[in-house]
Amino acid sequence: MAESKGRFGVHGGQYIPETLMNAVIELEEAYNYYKDDPQFNKELTELFNEYAGRPSRLYYAERMTKDLGGAKIYLKREDLNHTGAHKINNVLGQALLAKKMGKTRLIAETGAGQHGVATATAAALLGMECVVYMGIEDTKRQALNVYRMKLLGSDVVPVESGTGTLKDAVSETMREWTGRIADTHYCLGSVMGPHPFPTIVRDFQAVISKEIREQMLEKEGRLPDVVMACVGGGSNAIGTFYNFIEDKDVRLIGCEAAGRGIDTFETAATVSTGRMGIFHGMKSYFCQDEYGQIAPVYSISAGLDYPGIGPEHAWLHDIGRAEYVPVTDDEAVEAFEYLSRTEGIIPAIESAHALAYAMKIAPDMDKEKLIVITVSGRGDKDCAAIARYRGEDIYD
Repeated sequence: MAESKGRFGVHGGQYIPETLMNAVIELEEAYNYYKDDPQFNKELTELFNEYAGRPSRLYYAERMTKDLGGAKIYLKREDLNHTGAHKINNVLGQALLAKKMGKTRLIAETGAGQHGVATATAAALLGMECVVYMGIEDTKRQALNVYRMKLLGSDVVPVESGTGTLKDAVSETMREWTGRIADTHYCLGSVMGPHPFPTIVRDFQAVISKEIREQMLEKEGRLPDVVMACVGGGSNAIGTFYNFIEDKDVRLIGCEAAGRGIDTFETAATVSTGRMGIFHGMKSYFCQDEYGQIAPVYSISAGLDYPGIGPEHAWLHDIGRAEYVPVTDDEAVEAFEYLSRTEGIIPAIESAHALAYAMKIAPDMDKEKLIVITVSGRGDKDCAAIARYRGEDIYD
């Protein structure tokens, strides 16, 4: 891999205030020790298997395959994990690490609420305090997840600064961490932020591609031709890609939130519309205005509504190893409804971005080709928002 001292090519790094340097150095040293510790890995594997419900299923979407008439489609069912998304993989790893470091308190940012729910869940399980920062707009879009976090014993702090969405929640959580490092671990939810977070989160999420690899060899006797996932910050996508990066015959496709279109200002498609910058402690690609300020972004999906992308994704794009494609709100909503009606699986609106692009490319592929799409989460949380999008109000 091209990773070196927290860099992926030119991307990554530690662009943080001095007040945080001790915290990230402490975290890096602890992670480097525990990642190879047999006892830590045994405990984490037990949590994955006994608590989170891993390995997650690799499901042959037979009706979808036949209806589209091209490549054979498999779905990696991260929606079946405890808490309903891939987020629990990373959170169980980070919470266990924090516990080993002697921390008693977890803080986290959340967009769609799935990372917040996962963090609140791990805190409840391990007897830790938990505070989750969530943009005020997202608390309205994802009211169910706000209640779930509170039910699990966490405080939820609505963030009203900026656009009141995910980027502002990240900024607020970093600010809080700066002032309370001794007993608090920032459980960052994606492969972004200062080193070592992009590496830590990737390593805990890489269980997804490890399992896909094993499951495909067992079911088909070979590796897939295409592996796909939605991308916001990029944790489920890097988890889906990681164990295939060296397999040059496997196409890696990340599906970004184009919102109302990449030719509009209402988009969150970072690779398609962004340029290199520094934000939230890392160098990567970001959506920016003409003056280099971080631009407001938009997506129907609160989980993809972030103006940047993790540094390892930026590097995979630079070297041409992974493709990043924009998917609009309309396309994602159609895919959300399509999978629900075709396979009886209601996907998260985030995951529906990847399903939408598969619906485009699968019909033109040969029948012996194999596609794996990671369904990063389940869509219960999105039903009210999609109903409103379609002009219905399920609470009337």
